[in-house]
Amino acid sequence: MRIRSATTAAALLAAVGVPLTLTASSVEAATPAVPYDFNGDGYRDLAIGAPGATVAGQSKAGAVSVVYGGSAGADPAKYRLITQNTSGVPGGAEAGDAFGTAVASADLNTDGYADLVVGAPGEDVYGDTNDGTVVIVWGGAAGLSGARTLVNYNPSDMDRYGQAMTAGDFDGDGDDDVAVGGTGRFPLGIVEGPFAKSGDFTGGRGTSFFDTSYGVEYLSSGDVLGTGSDALIIHSRTKGTDDAVTAFADARISNFTDWLEFLPAGYVSSVADVNGDGHADIAIGNHRETSADPSGALGGAVALVYGAPEEAFTTSFTTRTLTQATSGVPGSAESGDRFGSGVALGDLNGDGYADLAAGASHESIGGAGGTGTVTVLYGRATGLTTAGAATLSQSTSGVPGTSEDGDHFGARVLLADTSKDSRADLAVTAPDENAGDGAVWTLRGTTSGPTTSGAKNFGPTTVGVSTTGSPTFGAALGS
Repeated sequence: MRIRSATTAAALLAAVGVPLTLTASSVEAATPAVPYDFNGDGYRDLAIGAPGATVAGQSKAGAVSVVYGGSAGADPAKYRLITQNTSGVPGGAEAGDAFGTAVASADLNTDGYADLVVGAPGEDVYGDTNDGTVVIVWGGAAGLSGARTLVNYNPSDMDRYGQAMTAGDFDGDGDDDVAVGGTGRFPLGIVEGPFAKSGDFTGGRGTSFFDTSYGVEYLSSGDVLGTGSDALIIHSRTKGTDDAVTAFADARISNFTDWLEFLPAGYVSSVADVNGDGHADIAIGNHRETSADPSGALGGAVALVYGAPEEAFTTSFTTRTLTQATSGVPGSAESGDRFGSGVALGDLNGDGYADLAAGASHESIGGAGGTGTVTVLYGRATGLTTAGAATLSQSTSGVPGTSEDGDHFGARVLLADTSKDSRADLAVTAPDENAGDGAVWTLRGTTSGPTTSGAKNFGPTTVGVSTTGSPTFGAALGS
């Protein structure tokens, strides 16, 4: 159901927009880099969060490993480990900080190098437990180095700052902004660009419209309306029932919380153009059963909401829902599969249409429970098709590893071109592999889809993350 006003939704609190403005520092403009190209070599890099990682003896301090892209895709032999103990990063690694819970990227200072944004929602700030913090780590010719803390304009009204993040041009002024989710009275904050390595931030807004205890748990963004600016896709849960809530926000409107469009509910999303009409589409994953969430489905579901011009979208958007019971989708819908636990859109085969990767992190294989699978469906001018759909797992020939109980392969998925061949590569994580160590798989994209030839698999120790405790390597993934 679509609801035009946030104030009419029983699941939500009263909408409040709080504009905040400071004097902007000057930023020298350059041709902005694509997100996640941290060293400016034209290859997108992988940022892998391990929020449970132990750092210098501090349990669950958290870490992020950046694996650099190259002609053969992401290369785990070329990586940069970043923690709050890394030289130049503000603060210090402390128990429970959960640095790496969420990651985002944009060329925030327009110097030609993408920057990395990392959330640490468990950070205690000035004695406020779990107030949270967000750090910008600057890109450069040699990769990532130097950092500054992203301002929180509502520290007394927002906790767990950094539990969700996305970057994009939300106000349509040509500068990238950063949206940050947390809990509390103001669970969504937007820090507006342009950004600089020092000096005042430009300004921002804080909004209150979701349940204060859950807050904003996941964010994505993209140009759904074809306006040249990015809309926000906001995920939370309903006060009192735990049901998912997903909202579309056009942040060009200063009081956008009064003009939310409510989408099929889910917990994660990805945004890209599936049908090639110039409007980004939204894939929304809801892994829960209808018994736990009215918007769920047996074994989980993915809803695809097609982008459209503003008037058409706000009048009546088009939605297609896919489950493992949908004709042509491999497998079968079984309770607890969690189809839609991870979703990603990207052009795997280079035909100009974004394709869908959907994780079913608790799918059982060969008698093992919670092993996990990833299903790939392809985009075309008429939208997603099930023709040629395929499912991958650790039991697929050529995919490294073995399907085991509780791996949760497909908890996070990503489609991004790390090899600069105009085809997205598939990255898959299993944060619970090896009793919570976690692991990542990468498969190259080809004209016929992902190939297992040359598939790579690596765990936390390969890229500098300690396996003391349960690092849950791959709990966050960006490229």
